[in-house]
Amino acid sequence: MKSRIDTLLLLALPASGKSELRRYLASVDDEDAARDFGLGPTVQLDDYPYVHLMRRINEEVLRLGGPPVFYASNEGPFLEGGDWATLIELVNEDYAALGIAPTVPAQPTACLLQRFDRARRAVGLNPPFDELPEEVLMAIAAELDEEIAEFDRERIATLASYEPGVSTVLIEFARGGPEGTEPPLPDPHGYAFSLRYLSPDILRRAAALYVWVTPEESRRRNTDRAIPGLEGDASILHHGVPEVVMLGDYGVDDFLWLLDRGGGNTIDVQRGNGVLAIPAAVFDNRVDHTSFLRADHSEWDPELVEELHTALISGFGALH
Repeated sequence: MKSRIDTLLLLALPASGKSELRRYLASVDDEDAARDFGLGPTVQLDDYPYVHLMRRINEEVLRLGGPPVFYASNEGPFLEGGDWATLIELVNEDYAALGIAPTVPAQPTACLLQRFDRARRAVGLNPPFDELPEEVLMAIAAELDEEIAEFDRERIATLASYEPGVSTVLIEFARGGPEGTEPPLPDPHGYAFSLRYLSPDILRRAAALYVWVTPEESRRRNTDRAIPGLEGDASILHHGVPEVVMLGDYGVDDFLWLLDRGGGNTIDVQRGNGVLAIPAAVFDNRVDHTSFLRADHSEWDPELVEELHTALISGFGALH
């Protein structure tokens, strides 16, 4: 039996297979997951739901005639590149709340906007909602309270499912930089930037599994998986990243560069005046092992499942 991985960072470019792997890992029998991968029952955190809500909030502010908050348009990149760190701070909050079962706030939108402001301050950025008129904030809440309350219910269920000493916390996010740039990527791009904003509690317990596809393949799969409209945007498995963002924020990434600098089995994360070495491994998904997992579980091809499981044993083996 492998030792249990406490916290797993699942990292890759968009549409590389991260979310599909999360779905598969959640389906694996606990005994098999422990034996083959060193995983406990997974409690899964992800920054994408916050990205989706940032776009929804931004859309409502623009509709109401206010200034853009996070994006100039819903097809564009962040106005403030430091919001890559804002997302990490929100994940830090979720990690710190594991095992707690709060109730859905009476004012879901107001509570979420306060979280965004708090996360912005924590990473040295201006809080965006302090400056919005009260009537705009109330109008946003009227439009989004139901959607955000549903997000809260799902978040609370996830946090409450955590069992200390038993669960493996899986944290998914994607980072990269402009097409044509070479590592080291300039701040605020890349994993080197975002990883250093993870909390010390996460970094001390973490191992990283990188799902490797090329940027070109990432863009192709991003197009293939996308369902247009709000249904797709809100879906972990079927959202599409705008093309300008794919090229400007995910045209390259720096994980393999970091791994090479760490000697091939760790990545170094700068935190304050020190450096933390995180165990790291690569799951090669350049030949697609994961897209079939978007189908209903009953439709999964057993041969493809066996092939994937065997490949994952090798990937996770490098973390032990």
